[in-house]
Amino acid sequence: MIAWDDFRLVQAIAQSSSLAGAAEQLGVNHSTVFRRLGALEEQLGARLFERARSGYVPTAIGEEMVRLAERMADEVLSVERRITGQDLRPSGELRVTTNDTLLVHMLTPVFASFLKAYPEIRLDVVISNQSLSLSKRDADVAIRASDRPGDTLVGRRMASIAWAIYARADLAPATPLGAGDFRRYDWIGFSDNLGGIKPAKWLRERVDEDRLVYRVNTVLGLAEAAAEGIGLAVLPCFIAAVTPGLVQIVPPQPEMESGLWLLTHPDIKATARVRTFMEHAGREIGKLRGRIEGREALVSGEGQMVEG
Repeated sequence: MIAWDDFRLVQAIAQSSSLAGAAEQLGVNHSTVFRRLGALEEQLGARLFERARSGYVPTAIGEEMVRLAERMADEVLSVERRITGQDLRPSGELRVTTNDTLLVHMLTPVFASFLKAYPEIRLDVVISNQSLSLSKRDADVAIRASDRPGDTLVGRRMASIAWAIYARADLAPATPLGAGDFRRYDWIGFSDNLGGIKPAKWLRERVDEDRLVYRVNTVLGLAEAAAEGIGLAVLPCFIAAVTPGLVQIVPPQPEMESGLWLLTHPDIKATARVRTFMEHAGREIGKLRGRIEGREALVSGEGQMVEG
């Protein structure tokens, strides 16, 4: 009988194409992986990998074991989710994933108030600008800025994230800008890894490449660059609202808008800690909806909310 750990071994080697990579993934040393693979191949009487110059490549039998290992891993995760979903008490660890921009400019107070209300829950916040898999339990809850939140997840769209054009107050044009005026100014742009988001596409269509004098690979740095006077910038309204010195020079543009989603996996949505977090985060984020959607702005230096 082949042990489950043997399937995990074969899967790890196939994923990393090396014994060293598999060892790191499994938390063992290189010699252990080498020894276990040799023993398994001897037990089966078949070679599972070809030793190529590019690394370890699965044979036909190896590929079959990898496919089976993936199916087994999915079943184990499914059972774990169903068991976790039967938890009735709001306690234990909850892993929440979001991006750096939402954490810094919106979510930390939400997380702090949640921990105060539910002291038996420990939050593990995972910052990633890529979407982690909730199905594979990389996280329990995701707070995402996206128009494609994932068909297998459950949750709700909390708000529409509005983007507008901002500049430092002393650099703001004296008269309203028209579309033909954009090419006369220096702009802060997006690096290639953000090239697929709507604001980056909007900017490419309206501003010449040589007027993008500064690029940044995270939305987190846009407002700071604009506040330093580097150039004009397209910014989420909720960030610009709390960045001193910035003024809105063109109102929110509908074609740059994206959704803000609060999501979890259906198998664990009834778990006490997941349910209470979803309710709490939904309520607190809902209070910020006007600012997120660009209908409210914070007056610099006064700390007052005004209708926009």
